[in-house]
Amino acid sequence: MSDPAPGGIFRPLRHAPAYRALSAEIERMILSGQLKPGDPLPAETALAERFGVNRSTVREAIRLLEQEGLVSRTAGRRLQVAMPGLFDLAPRATRALLLQHVTFLELWEVALTVEPLAARLAAGKRSAEDLAALAENIETTAHAVARKLPTAELDVAFHASVARASGNRMLMLAREPVSLLYAPILGSVEARLPQAAARNLEAHRRIHDALRARRGDEAEDWMRRHLADFRRGFEMAGFRLDEAVRWPADPLTAMQAHEETLP
Repeated sequence: MSDPAPGGIFRPLRHAPAYRALSAEIERMILSGQLKPGDPLPAETALAERFGVNRSTVREAIRLLEQEGLVSRTAGRRLQVAMPGLFDLAPRATRALLLQHVTFLELWEVALTVEPLAARLAAGKRSAEDLAALAENIETTAHAVARKLPTAELDVAFHASVARASGNRMLMLAREPVSLLYAPILGSVEARLPQAAARNLEAHRRIHDALRARRGDEAEDWMRRHLADFRRGFEMAGFRLDEAVRWPADPLTAMQAHEETLP
């Protein structure tokens, strides 16, 4: 058999850059528990000597770890192992969804699964503090509706609080990329359908009542109705279900506004 032609299926092997290999090794040590949150890391010079690389390689590796939320610097600029926040990965997933041109319908189908589940779980696990946070959100939303002010971020905050009350961290993380994209959609629908805010408020009140009474079936049912109503409103506002979701013109401001809604 003849040798494969140049440019065929075989390619030369390439090794990962040294800084990525170093970053991966330190990440392995953190995830395995050899290094724990709060543990100090050696100085750059010491790390370079220990791993047999130069300081610039260490700096690039540390930069990657900082971006992942696995390493942070103290007030004295010393490196330490960090505990990534629950929502640190969500913006990256959101960007991937945007690049994949995810549609409203795709987002809605996922929300229709995770949001009712969150409501059902929250009915059994919610605390007095959770109920108080939801009640405060509803009161603030009612004032905004009465004054015809935007309520999209308050709506997102309500759903985030329900998810928090579920006590399920995996569920909270799974819904967060969808939630990031929902915020600007809610604002667009509300701008075209002013009555949408009042309808959302009523659904939130019903969900809150069910959670307070620990009625999981009712909480789940009202969350499903709430999402079905939102889909109808989306279509009534003249938007297409199969249209790709768009990110707001000022993504930094949108991201900061969303972070303020997190529980």
